[in-house]
Formats: sequence, C-alpha cells, structure tokens
Amino acid sequence: MRGAVAYGACGGLFEALRSVASPSRTDRSDREKENDMTGLSQKSCVPCRGGVPPLKGQALAELHAQLRQSAHWKVVDQHHITREFKFPDFKSALGFVNCVGTLAEEQGHHPDILLAWGRVAITLWTHKVDGLTESDFILAAKIDELPAV
Repeated sequence: MRGAVAYGACGGLFEALRSVASPSRTDRSDREKENDMTGLSQKSCVPCRGGVPPLKGQALAELHAQLRQSAHWKVVDQHHITREFKFPDFKSALGFVNCVGTLAEEQGHHPDILLAWGRVAITLWTHKVDGLTESDFILAAKIDELPAV
C-alpha cells in the first residue's frame, strides 16, 4: 500500500513515545509549518534504477533545508544524511525502529538503522547512485512526521 501510511501496532507506541522523544512543536518557524503542508513528507519515494547523478552542492543544500528538522539531519560528505534519536529505554527505541521499518517498506526505500539502548541512528543514501537523491530526503521528512519524533 505505497503512499498511504498505515502504522498498525505502531500507533499506540507513538502516543507513549511522544512525550519523551518529541521536541516541542510550538517552537517551529513559519517556514517549517509551511513545509509540513507542501513539503517532502507529502511525496512518495521513487525507486532508483541508477544512471542518475547523486545530489551535490546547491541542489543538495536546498533539499536539506526543506526538512522540517533539518538541524537534526546531518549531511556527511555530500554522500549520506544521518540523524540520532534518543529514547528512555531499549524497548522504546526498538518500537521506533519497527515503525521506521514499516514506513521504509511502504516507501520501498530502506535506511541503515543502528539500534542501541536508548538510541537509534538512521543513515540514508541511495545505494544505486552511491549518494543522495530526493527519495532520501522524502524518507527523512516522513520519519520526522512520525509522532515519536
């Protein structure tokens, strides 16, 4: 069911995590609020078949700036983006990983995920082009939309 977000068992987990893993949504700028309505999170990831150049320079910077929580997503060597999430315990972090996995399956775009006690690190890049594409930023924006974020 690509395009529609159906988290099933993750819904209850999101409610439990919201208070411990969520930055205040009242501190967001007007640009961030506008991006919620028209931005990357409203798009779907597109399968990459290779042959397209990875994003670099200004195009990369513009997509990064569109992320609602761009300050939390770090661009590394113009090759991948990464973000770390904090949780109060292992069980909460594992639940978040499972929900990110559900989202990734729906989008057909899969991050590298590191799970540790109280922490999850997500790394995104498009393997077919050995670099970043718009789909990496779309998935990052969708992860930011998860209520646990």
